[in-house]
Amino acid sequence: MIVAIDGPAGTGKSTVAKIIAEKLNITFLNSGSFYRGITLGLLRDKIDLNNEEKILEYAENLDLDYVNEHLILNGEDVNHLLHQDIISEHSSPISAIVELRNIVNKKLRKITEKQSVVCEGRDITTVVFPNAEYKFYLDATSEVRAKRRFNQGVSDLSFEEIKAAIEKRDEIDKNKKVGALKIAEDATYIDTSLLTIDEVCEIIIGKIHL
Repeated sequence: MIVAIDGPAGTGKSTVAKIIAEKLNITFLNSGSFYRGITLGLLRDKIDLNNEEKILEYAENLDLDYVNEHLILNGEDVNHLLHQDIISEHSSPISAIVELRNIVNKKLRKITEKQSVVCEGRDITTVVFPNAEYKFYLDATSEVRAKRRFNQGVSDLSFEEIKAAIEKRDEIDKNKKVGALKIAEDATYIDTSLLTIDEVCEIIIGKIHL
């Protein structure tokens, strides 16, 4: 079974997906962590981020694994490093590379061949798992999303800078050639702006029939 949760950054996708996976006792799969992991590797190994050919060659040969819901890069658990500002800044334009998305999508689909998952990301319901049994699209205003990110205390940016970065990222994600941010026709739309995480989870669990 695949439960796919889509939507822009800062809508609570990761938090909700983790809770749903726990409640259903299946694996939480964070697609964004793969792009962030690749970005971390590119920065560490000083690969030219403007050279698509080198990025693709690097990603194709990168040792990326997903164990116990943690991203493993070249044998190292890097989950705690994936939300640094510099990773957030570069991962969105890198994830817009069509061929790179194809590489990551193959890795994601392989993981789901042998296990049920709750997976979240910005084209999970439309491109990666269009045949998922359950699809949800979480949304919220940029103001609310920036406030949530700011309150997490993981960024050195001001509230206004975070809001501007989120809006810029939305623009990039909505205009990608492949995997653009959009609502799948058969996805359940949930505006989380005025909802608690528990309320969002309750709505989703209520739609899933085990």
